[in-house]
Amino acid sequence: MAPDSADSAVLISAVTGMGGIGKTALAVEAAHRACGQGWFPGGTLFVDLRGYDDDPVTADQAVLALLDALGVRDRDLPPTAERQYDAYRALLADRRDRTLLILDNASDPSQYLPLLPGTDHHRVLITSRDRPDALPVRLIDLETLAPDDSVALVTCALHDTDERDDRPAREPDALRELADLCGHLPLALHIAAGMLRRRRHRDIASLVADIREAGDAAAFLDGGSPGTDLYGRSLALRPVLETSYRRLPAEQARLLRLLCLAPGAETGTEAIAALADLDVKSVVALLEDLAASYLVTPVRGGNGTTAAVRWRVHDLVRGFGAGMVAGNAELREEGEAARERVLGFYHRWADAADDRLRWLPGRVEPERFGDRGQALAWLDSERSGLVAAALWAREERYADTAVRLALCLWTYLDWRRYFDDSITVSRAAQQAAHRAGDRDGEAGAWNNLGLALREAGRVEEAIDAHTRDLDLCQAAGDRHGGATAWHSLGSALEEAGRVEEAIDAHTRARDLFQTIGDRHGEAAAWNNLGLALQKAGRVEEAIDALARARDLFQTAGDRHNEAKAWIGLGLALKGEGRVEEVIEAFGKALEIFREFEDWYWAGQTLENLARAHVDADRPADARACWLQSVDAYIRANAPTEAARARTWAAELPE
Repeated sequence: MAPDSADSAVLISAVTGMGGIGKTALAVEAAHRACGQGWFPGGTLFVDLRGYDDDPVTADQAVLALLDALGVRDRDLPPTAERQYDAYRALLADRRDRTLLILDNASDPSQYLPLLPGTDHHRVLITSRDRPDALPVRLIDLETLAPDDSVALVTCALHDTDERDDRPAREPDALRELADLCGHLPLALHIAAGMLRRRRHRDIASLVADIREAGDAAAFLDGGSPGTDLYGRSLALRPVLETSYRRLPAEQARLLRLLCLAPGAETGTEAIAALADLDVKSVVALLEDLAASYLVTPVRGGNGTTAAVRWRVHDLVRGFGAGMVAGNAELREEGEAARERVLGFYHRWADAADDRLRWLPGRVEPERFGDRGQALAWLDSERSGLVAAALWAREERYADTAVRLALCLWTYLDWRRYFDDSITVSRAAQQAAHRAGDRDGEAGAWNNLGLALREAGRVEEAIDAHTRDLDLCQAAGDRHGGATAWHSLGSALEEAGRVEEAIDAHTRARDLFQTIGDRHGEAAAWNNLGLALQKAGRVEEAIDALARARDLFQTAGDRHNEAKAWIGLGLALKGEGRVEEVIEAFGKALEIFREFEDWYWAGQTLENLARAHVDADRPADARACWLQSVDAYIRANAPTEAARARTWAAELPE
């Protein structure tokens, strides 16, 4: 905005952003600094247009205030609006000292367009909750504060009142949590700071606890709001949100309400279309209008297409919108129907993506996803919404579809090693299926829960989960489910060091899979039986079992599990000292894992290769494998394993 800068041709700037973001404060502070540096010797003219009040200031009213500030009043005031504008522009044209005109809180261009100077000598700064996209205006979009800046704002606010207030230093974690609850919105943070001043003998954690207990941050903060800000405006969140909401056309208001019910913090365009029961083209137009009003925020994906854009709603807006729905019976039914639609959308495509991840040659091709990469990319982009939607299983109305969604997610969550999500989703599905009397769904959920618990190192809990799965399958006479349960239970028992029990469980699983003719299940059982036999020291039997597993997986075209069988076979061969065969087995496994971009198992395989090279007295090859495993683990989001591999590489002799 500096008159002598390279941007001197920019006559009009607009500070835009959602209500409470700090537009007025920034504009006023910028004006003070600019005037202090001599950029505007004519000073500042400021008009609050109150654009979002019930009775906004019109341009005709504003020009009277501006003429008054310029010394034109009473008898000198022209009698008609047209002549008043003429007088206003003439005064500015004759004013030699450059002046900054701040037109604050505008909601419509009609409020400020007649007030623009008829000269390029002066500068104009507009603040608004709506982007003036139709005008050639330099836009300064404000976003919520970064977490560190939010903490600094509250800290400074408290210290400015009492420099002895040491609560921010004593309670850094509680202060960060408070900033999160405020959505890093400056208005909410100022209100929270005021409440902390009032309760100066209580700690920050007490305010955090009170907000969490209330469940609605905006309502709670408004209930304890300390009054007005430096500009005489009420320190209250709900009126700000209400005025923005009330200005929306009906279709935009409906979409905003429904979007506030979406399961994730960010939602994809297709999911929003399902939520609103609209086609993608229509919903994008509405979303762009809401984004222009700063009620939603577009988050661009990697390829810049409409499908790649995701849409985020601020937490306080989300709480406001959800409250609007909860308080009206008609809106509640509309919202529940919308949630059913988006849950059905997520289940359909998660099921298709899961089918692609599990797909083997000869099976029917899943819809939509042409390869594993496409399925994983979609699951990655929708993960937060998928997990949150699966947790709707806790609500009776959505339980059936949400349980089925949860069962579809296990392979993906295991592949990406999101074990906490898998545990949470599987437990919710198990409880919902139990309440509904869905024994098949409950058994599947117990199995998935046990697998996730075992991967998370909670082996005893995993054994209990698989035992419950087995009991349900046996009670229902489900031989296939029983075989799967024995298979999973065996792996958990082996992890717990109960090797003989694991061998028995895997043998039972193998026999059941053979009986029902499930060759793929039989291959998996042979594989895990071989691993257990190796742990028991029965190496020749282990080699035979693992070779059978490898051959069956090859026949089935399941290359990923074939690679795991090669790993097991390599470990068994290592026990026999057959080093070159070990290296060959691990090499075949590594080739497949890299083909699948399964970087965690690639890292595991490279570690095993490194040890085999150590056994073969090839330290350079071993170091290279360990360093490659570091890269693989980093790609797999496994920092602990990456650090371990880096340490082992460093410990090798030169």
